[in-house]
Amino acid sequence: MAEPRTYRRLDATDMARVAVFAGIVAVLGLPGGFTVFGAVPITAQTLGVMLAGAILGPWLGALSMTVFLALVAAGLPLLAGGRGGIGVFFGPSAGYLIGWVVGALVIGLIVHAGNRKPVAWRTLVGVVTGGILVVYAVGIPVQSAVTRLPLTETALTSLVFIPGDVVKAVIATAVVTTLVRAYPRAFRRTWASKDSASLPAEPVHAS
Repeated sequence: MAEPRTYRRLDATDMARVAVFAGIVAVLGLPGGFTVFGAVPITAQTLGVMLAGAILGPWLGALSMTVFLALVAAGLPLLAGGRGGIGVFFGPSAGYLIGWVVGALVIGLIVHAGNRKPVAWRTLVGVVTGGILVVYAVGIPVQSAVTRLPLTETALTSLVFIPGDVVKAVIATAVVTTLVRAYPRAFRRTWASKDSASLPAEPVHAS
């Protein structure tokens, strides 16, 4: 006889953590942004995307970005420069915003591959792959379509984001590796849920 399948549902702590990371992305937008050339601003908010995926894991990380974007769509001015409203999803930045959701998912999958404890090299690979490459892969084609500039030209102008994004990736890696040592409870639902006996038990339901 087959063993009953188990799953874990979201609880109040999960939702609180999702809200916290959506808030972190909003706070990182407070300093505003600036454009060197082109229509997409350079902001610190991608750092929040990297941290969400690396700390919350793939699914909660993606959910936190989805919640953030839902609040933006509802009209809250949470994007850098006080931008908000459904209109931003029809502008040059739209692809990058959607890329935050996919990027957080990919980051979590890499950083927590096999439910293993995050290590520096895998965290860096994860935040660079999901937080930079994936976000660009979604954002650049949409920006090209909206601005009606050739894809190659749009990609070249996007190189201006690289130095800042690399710095954010290094900062995110440092934060994650510090948390692994100092506060493993931050990684609830990932490796810490198995390795840390001090974490509260997860609800398990048979189906």
